[in-house]
Amino acid sequence: MEEQGQRDPQIVLVPCPFQGHINPMLNLGSILHSKGFSITIAHTQFNSPKPSDNPDFVFLPISDGLSYSDLSSKGIVDFISCLNINCKEPLLESLTPMIDEKQQLKELPCIIYDEYMYFAEQVAHLLKLPSVILSTGSAANLLTYYAFPRLQKDGFIPFQDDMALDMVPELHPFRFKDLPFRFKDLPGASSENLDALSKLIASARDTRSSSAMILNSMEYLEQSSLIQLKQQCRIPLFSIGPLHKTAPAPSSSLVKEEASCMAWLDKQALNSVIYVSLGSMVSMDEKELTEMAWGLAHSKQPFLWVLKRGPPGSFHGSESTDSLPNGFKETIGNRGYIVNWAPQNEVLAHRAVGGFCSHCGWNSTLESISDGVPMICRPSFGDQRVNTRYICHVWRVGFELENDLSREEIEGAIKRLMTGKEGEELRQRAIDMKVKVESCIKKGGSSYNSLNELVDGLFSS
Repeated sequence: MEEQGQRDPQIVLVPCPFQGHINPMLNLGSILHSKGFSITIAHTQFNSPKPSDNPDFVFLPISDGLSYSDLSSKGIVDFISCLNINCKEPLLESLTPMIDEKQQLKELPCIIYDEYMYFAEQVAHLLKLPSVILSTGSAANLLTYYAFPRLQKDGFIPFQDDMALDMVPELHPFRFKDLPFRFKDLPGASSENLDALSKLIASARDTRSSSAMILNSMEYLEQSSLIQLKQQCRIPLFSIGPLHKTAPAPSSSLVKEEASCMAWLDKQALNSVIYVSLGSMVSMDEKELTEMAWGLAHSKQPFLWVLKRGPPGSFHGSESTDSLPNGFKETIGNRGYIVNWAPQNEVLAHRAVGGFCSHCGWNSTLESISDGVPMICRPSFGDQRVNTRYICHVWRVGFELENDLSREEIEGAIKRLMTGKEGEELRQRAIDMKVKVESCIKKGGSSYNSLNELVDGLFSS
């Protein structure tokens, strides 16, 4: 019979069911499993990860009563609120038998939950379990959440259009247009009602009874923001990013990846390919798709383009190769490769990829920086604007497409990044950042040390 001291301590992970949140949570699970923890993934049935892709984990489904049509009709803010209402009791019911069994062995688990799945902390509190927050965005984005009440009180939110380029008081380096608070821009939003957004932001920044916060970031990248964040949240912070480089998880993609593009990349010249992927949440309309297609074609540059076909959580319908303009495929020949979804980590690490046209979600931002790939930024909503501001004006490894998408602007941006002198300078800065990021996760680096401190804390909890 196994002795009590030989049992692996247990961690229950509660991810938010969107691609950009599932990835870092499963990466964290892989890291902690490699450190000797037993991992249970308590996940919603909506957008549930595949147990077969992660055989080292135990999967615990939580009933949520929601569907893709609910996501489109409610909008993302109300949808997350419903998740927190609907999932609390099912998680409590699922964990109670486990706790009763572990109580006798004095082996109570710790719950690590996504900042937007705050119902998990309520369950942990009821069960007298320790809880830790995983923030899947940047420290800078979280700082804007802490600034939200002050800005709202001072009458800056909602801001007027003529204030868009004004600097935000006491929140360098942001302009008002860079803030993630524009409710009308959120997928599925139907009004300017800020009340629901205010409540979500308040819940996401509230540490409640949680004992610590984990961030998918690193001191080198966000030192100033992390210092300010420590003053704001007043619990220990563990910056252990980039998670995907520390212990890459097995596939966590909600959409089947098309690895065939890697063979095509193998045939392309060094730094010649522009990789285009605008995220998993918002699809382009027909006009934008047409302009993007001809911009890519006229740039004369090899490209790999992720063109989604009805992925989970898409709000604006599905993109499809059937929607491409007449004559486009004949014009590009073998110079372009189009997939429904790509193995992005492998793509960005490929020698042929010299630029990334991105929505600038935090995962994509970290992945691009970690592989030394400069960016063309096309943010849509939320923290994508925050990340874009840093990419373009703080780290200076990219530039933004700020106007309505036109084929001329897209063509010019691609040439600017891929063949111009500015592109060379951006690429060199990105490569320099890659080296410094790698040093953070090596022995003695800030993320390496922070991870060891986190593991020690979890073992003693």
